Amino acid sequence: MDRSITGFHQDEADDWVAELACGHQQHVRHDPPWQVREWATTREGRSGRLGTLMRCGACTAGALSHTRSDP
Repeated sequence: MDRSITGFHQDEADDWVAELACGHQQHVRHDPPWQVREWATTREGRSGRLGTLMRCGACTAGALSHTRSDP
């Protein structure tokens, strides 16, 4: 599920973490070639992402665990 980015902070390893409107958090590492998020490395880049949508793995997992299929 997509949620709005409301802010950022750094974790104990100094990696940037997006704070999402749902209350969950998502790391936004720039670690090419696996994760290309060069915008996360600058204050301007992070500021430009405020209000944009990001997939929340915790909300998605919760939604999937609440679905059921009826026979």
